[in-house]
Amino acid sequence: MSKTALVAVGGNSLIRAGEKGTIVEQLANARRTARAMVGLIRLGYRLVITHGNGPQVGAQLLRSERASDVVYGQTLDVCGAASQGEVGYLLEQSLGNALAEAGLDIPVVSLVTQTVVSPDDPAMLQPSKPIGPFYSRADAEERKRVLGWHIVEDAARGYRRVVPSPEPLEIVELDVIRSLVARKVVVISTGGGGIPVMRVGGRLQGLEAVIDKDRASALLATQLHVDLFAISTDTDYVYLNYRKPDQTRLTFVTVSQLEEYQRAGHFPPGNMGPKIESVIHFLRSGGKAAVISSFELLCEAVAGRAGTRMVGDAEQARETVNQELEEPVLR
Repeated sequence: MSKTALVAVGGNSLIRAGEKGTIVEQLANARRTARAMVGLIRLGYRLVITHGNGPQVGAQLLRSERASDVVYGQTLDVCGAASQGEVGYLLEQSLGNALAEAGLDIPVVSLVTQTVVSPDDPAMLQPSKPIGPFYSRADAEERKRVLGWHIVEDAARGYRRVVPSPEPLEIVELDVIRSLVARKVVVISTGGGGIPVMRVGGRLQGLEAVIDKDRASALLATQLHVDLFAISTDTDYVYLNYRKPDQTRLTFVTVSQLEEYQRAGHFPPGNMGPKIESVIHFLRSGGKAAVISSFELLCEAVAGRAGTRMVGDAEQARETVNQELEEPVLR
């Protein structure tokens, strides 16, 4: 019986440290990512792929602002849609080519995806997600006055716009994604957490916000009832006391242990925090297993030979019972 995995591809899979993010660079990285996805398919998984889009959205915003005197401007939600198309195209083409080279006749589609949020989400009143370029104080104050932007100061680099980051509630295209997966189509969706929309009078309306991609991925993974939720990032393992002398990597952990480590402050909000919160949400919502690792080791992690594997408490109990039943009886 086929298994299903949702793989959340990290931003570093497309633009690596030290790169400018040119299309040539992104395409080369997309091809490397595609080879990892082919490996997962060979392990027997049907795939749903989500991805980050932070640098791409920033570039879209910058183009829109600097060319506003000659072409129409774009709001943040439209920039998000454009970046989904950009990244989705690179991944779709790369994966399609990689599958063909591997002799696998599996269709791939990239789907521009909307994610519903609540207009009453507390985050709407407390914008906190930085986007776009840095500005001088004078330029930032002018944009705040004219455009109504919320601005924060970065002492080292200047001033930057911040927008709300509300919780994802619903993936609008969920039924389409589910149908495509059932037809053995590899689906690339929910890029950058999805385009933020809200329901107003029964109609969808875009808004300028950013949804955390890992939280949206966990929501989609939960609603699709996938067998595995995999997150690729820039580290091979999840660590306790990360980058400290007593740094310790985690190889296998239950959701209860994960929550205990989270309460102890091991997963900072700006780093591993959202990923761990997303995994906990998935496992507490009925998910069986999740892994976190670098995309280079993703296949090894899914096979249980690398990365950090996390399971629900009930799943751990079942695995323990199965192991005991498989052990030879000593007479």
